[in-house]
Amino acid sequence: MSTPIRLMIAEDDPQIAEIQRRFVERVEGFEVVGISHSTRDAKDMLEVFQPQLVLLDIHFPDGNGLDLLRSLRTGDMNTDVIMITAAKEVDSLSEALRLGVFDYVLKPLVFDRLEQALTQYKEHVTSLNSSQELSQKEVDRLLPRNRNNTQEESKNPRLPKGIDQITLDKIRATFANTSHPLSAEQVGEKIGSSRTTARRYLEFLAGLNELRADINYGTVGRPERLYSKS
Repeated sequence: MSTPIRLMIAEDDPQIAEIQRRFVERVEGFEVVGISHSTRDAKDMLEVFQPQLVLLDIHFPDGNGLDLLRSLRTGDMNTDVIMITAAKEVDSLSEALRLGVFDYVLKPLVFDRLEQALTQYKEHVTSLNSSQELSQKEVDRLLPRNRNNTQEESKNPRLPKGIDQITLDKIRATFANTSHPLSAEQVGEKIGSSRTTARRYLEFLAGLNELRADINYGTVGRPERLYSKS
């Protein structure tokens, strides 16, 4: 099993810090090594624990998280930062970005958003550690400004010529509402297209492993391809 990423929480509200700790423990690959409730304690813990990642608030009773982040960058500490804050000012975001934060998450914190940030960070670290020399494509993928675009492309890959999203969604809906195999002709009738058009989409979905294509030899005529959910 790979070594977990050492993570520290810097949050002035003990209850919110505890929520963050519990959220982090639900994400595989991370270990909480310390929790601080002031910038002074955070500085000490950073020096002692030397975490790889810090979940950092901005507003503290004894200081400002951005000042702490600035001291990290001027020092020789190899620590990444995800800001978790109620600060919605554009200036705060701009300063955090200039100081190289990996992500900026607004409160109230929800688990799904934190999980997304941590998962992306883990994938980022894995990519860096597994590569000795990067291509431009890999560099572009790793840059923060391209992170969300890459994720959206993986969810919605560019469709090839002759395949449109509306018809594709109709066919997916057809199979979502049926439990038995269908032929291209049957699918064409359901979505209002020709058999040839339906077959093109069915083969595309079969290539994505969303559908399974089987041959029905029957008793009369040529063998027929039947499609069903994988």
